[in-house]
Parts: sequence; C-alpha cells; structure tokens
Amino acid sequence: MIEEKVISIILGGGQGSRLSPLTATRSKPAVPIAGKYRLVDIPISNCINSRLRRMFVLTQFNSASLNKHIKNTYSFSFFSNAFVDILAAEQTPGNEGWYQGTADAVRQSMHHLMQHDFEYVLILSGDQLYQMDFCEMIENHIAKKADITLATIPVNAKDGTSFGILKANEENEITTFTEKPNSEKIIGWESEVGPEMEAQGRLYLASMGIYLFNKSVLIEMLEGNERHDFGKQIIPDAIGGNKKVISYQYEGYWTDIGNIDSFFEANLGLTDDIPQFDLFNKNPIYSRARMLPPSKITGTRLDKVIIADGCIIGADEISRSVIGIRTRIGKGTKISNCYVMGSDYYQTLEEMEDLNKSHKPLTGIGEDCVINNAILDKNCFIGNNVTINGGQHLEATDTDKYTIKEGIIVIKKNAVIEDGTVIG
Repeated sequence: MIEEKVISIILGGGQGSRLSPLTATRSKPAVPIAGKYRLVDIPISNCINSRLRRMFVLTQFNSASLNKHIKNTYSFSFFSNAFVDILAAEQTPGNEGWYQGTADAVRQSMHHLMQHDFEYVLILSGDQLYQMDFCEMIENHIAKKADITLATIPVNAKDGTSFGILKANEENEITTFTEKPNSEKIIGWESEVGPEMEAQGRLYLASMGIYLFNKSVLIEMLEGNERHDFGKQIIPDAIGGNKKVISYQYEGYWTDIGNIDSFFEANLGLTDDIPQFDLFNKNPIYSRARMLPPSKITGTRLDKVIIADGCIIGADEISRSVIGIRTRIGKGTKISNCYVMGSDYYQTLEEMEDLNKSHKPLTGIGEDCVINNAILDKNCFIGNNVTINGGQHLEATDTDKYTIKEGIIVIKKNAVIEDGTVIG
C-alpha cells in the first residue's frame, strides 16, 4: 500500500515574526484557528485523511504549547505503526547549531527518519489552510517516475510575486523556476491552467511549499552541502540538474497563513455561506477532544458566526465573527468582523465575584462593549464599555497590551483592558 511507503514531515517554521504577537509565546503551528483548532491540525488532518499516519513535526521556537497539543491530541493504537512526533532542534556531536532553513531542518532530522522503513518523503508546511488528498499526488509521482514532485497552484500576477513561480512542459515536468519574481520579471511565466483558473486570471503556477521526494534523491540533495532552503536552493538546483521534477497542479482552496492579514481573512472567511475552506465535509479536521459543555446564548442576534464549545454569550449582536472555546461575552456588547480565540479555563463564581467587587475585568468580554476588526488572543480580560475599532485609518502600533497591523487590532494573550478603554 502506498501509504506504508511514505514518511511525512511538517515544518514548524522559524520565529513567525510576521504573525506576531500571536507567536510571542507559541510557535506558528500552535496558533489557534477557527475557534477550536491549531494550525498544525490542518496538515496532520490532511495526512490522516490521506491514510498517511507516520508524521514528524519539526520546530525550534516556542514549542512547549505545540508539544502539549500534539501529545494530548494524536494518540494511535499500540497495534499500529502510526505516530505524530515532535522533532525540536537539538545539539548533537555532529551539529551544535539551530535549523538554518527548511532543508537544513530536514537534514538535521534525517537520522530520526532513517530509523523507519520508507521510500518517499512528503514535506509540508505547518502554516497553510487547505484540504488535499496526498495519495493522488503520490500516485501521480510514481506513475510519472518522478524524482521530486511539487504541488502547485495557479495564481494571478499580483500574488505571483510572493511565491516561487515555475513553468512545466506538456508532461508536467518542471523546466524552469524563479523565486518571488517582481511584477516585471513575472511577465512571460504564464502556464497552461484549467478553464476556471484561466477565467480568473490565475495563469501562473506557484509552488505551494509541498514537496514529495524519493528517499534516495532527498538524501543525495541534502548530504555533503550547505543548501539550507528548499524553495531557494534545493528545488532550483534539482530543476537545473539531472532530476525529474514534476508539477502536480491543485485547483482547490489554499492559502498561506504568513501574516496577520491573511490569518484574519482566513478565519473570517469560514463564516461565509459557502466558505472556500469547508469545515462541513466528509474529511474532518482533527483536534484535541475537549469535554466542554454546549454553548449557551441569551438574547443575541447572530449573523454569519461560528461559535465553538463551552461559550456563555449574552451579547446584543455578533456578526461575521469566529468565537472560540470558553468565550464569555456580556450583555449589550456588539461584535463584528472579529476572531475571538476564547479561554483556556473558566473562572469560578467566587473568583468572578471577587473581581467584580474590586472593579477588575473578568475573562472574556464585558458588557456594553463595541468591538470591530480585531483579533482577541487567548485569555483576554476585556472590561465593560470598551471600544475596540480596527480599520485602515489606524497606523501600525505595538504596545504591551495590543498590536495594530494592517488596520487589524490584535489584543495580546492575557491582556487586561480596563473599563471604558477606547482603542482605535
């Protein structure tokens, strides 16, 4: 069976500075998404749904919460060879440094992979949103007798400047590759795409950062050199050399969660009537099973809202927003265009009474607040009569309690916002 011949590697990324402050205390793959999941759940779920059940997650920054999430979530039968293991950067007699890039991370981890029997290595990113059957890609790789397969997606000229762009021949063999061409250089790099993609002006094949290697080819490309990055070095060298590199074109929904803006839009997009990323299909997104009560909602007008488990909501209205686990929202509050991540715990009635007596905010969102265009990280304490109004009128700002990027106000994890505060 194909799935028994594959090892999957999920790259946790570096410091994730573009997703700051959400990555201040956690790695990118551990960032909460859609109210109840973590980003790492997406590639892991794609693997599980593709019957690929041997996975390594490579990380080196702020990995504690990611370790905890994976340990508490992905447990397989003792009678199975399935696993999801964390491989953090480690000092060894042969190497005392951190991962220097995507390829270097895999290079430093190869001794762990070699303890297993496999023929192919599937390399994935830990910060992308998509649903793909990897077995179809693997079958195509084998049928084409490829050395390396790149998953590719058609993009328009504007978006193409942010990706590696390639051209392929009639056999889908990649002949040329350029990394993040500017608006002038991308002209002439158009490729043959499907009718729907062509109608949308998506004429350029972009690398999705999803690679399938034959085992021997990966070892050859990594050993005895200092090529640290797949996109900038390994893939261009393979295309320019004697390797058969194939494009596997994917035309479904895919987005790279690289910055606050893309993260924000990806979450709010889940509230659309027919979202591009469909949580409601036969291929589930797996995550930690929490024994939480159902959410309780009193007198709230809801429009295009996703609400996770364990919430207590008395807001006046909520629109186009994602409300995460254990969120408490007080009476009279209005929320629009927001991602509220929720809380890791409930406060007891005694704790809440003590805070009320001392006029300190409770966890969650207080009464008579107005919040728009914002991300509220985990365990925020938002008082009563607070106004948080994001928008393009705001300049980039970073304080100890919140950050503003691209007009989006991000309230930091554990931040306390006092009664009557106005932000924006």
